[in-house]
Amino acid sequence: MRARVSFPTPHSKGFTLLEVMLAIVLLALLLAGTWGAIRTAVNAMRSGEAAIDRTNRLRVAEEFLRHQVSRIMPLAFGQDESTNTNFVFEGKGDYMRFVAPMPGYLSKGGPYVQTLRLVGSHRGGKELVFTDFMLNGFDLENQKPSDTEPAVLLDQIQDGKFEYRTLDDQGELTDWSDQWDDPSVTPVMVRIAITMRPEARVMFPDMEIPLMLDVGAARGMGRPGSVLNPRGLGGMRKPPLGGGNQ
Repeated sequence: MRARVSFPTPHSKGFTLLEVMLAIVLLALLLAGTWGAIRTAVNAMRSGEAAIDRTNRLRVAEEFLRHQVSRIMPLAFGQDESTNTNFVFEGKGDYMRFVAPMPGYLSKGGPYVQTLRLVGSHRGGKELVFTDFMLNGFDLENQKPSDTEPAVLLDQIQDGKFEYRTLDDQGELTDWSDQWDDPSVTPVMVRIAITMRPEARVMFPDMEIPLMLDVGAARGMGRPGSVLNPRGLGGMRKPPLGGGNQ
């Protein structure tokens, strides 16, 4: 029996070139839409992670500032030899220097001379930088900028200011001032007001930080003859021989 062999006829069914091209175009559109959705999801994830990172950095900086400023100690880190006045606290609108303990994970023991500055940034705006030195061995006169690398606590700052408050002779709180005139005593409160740049997409709350130390006792600790003078600045009062009154 002979096998039949069939040949395609001009009327056989199949895909035309136009149909194939339309299928390819539809597939390309589908792939493009899928790729766009994936890119959107990745960008949203990165944007969310960046926002979380900015918020965490802001929160860590806020907690660190509050912890350090609230624990300012009336210990002298320098002396004005012309007036025999011990330097316990220095403060301006963009600069603050004081003595306080460091957190345990950053400390090598003992109090530290700590400085906060608002400085210009090469990327625009300002930065809040922090430096620290051990009080033992600190020399205010021979200090060099290269002695320590400043740590950037905050960047993308549009404007900022440090302000200080104390008690008047009647025991009432004075107005806020961005200039601290008496380096021999500590303020009662410190305010840190910072405005972030729009691209930072975060807001820094104004911080009004009361000092934990008893200010009434602190007012006399930085003056000449103070017993809280670890470097012997201004001289320590010695009791009379025999312990009795002369």
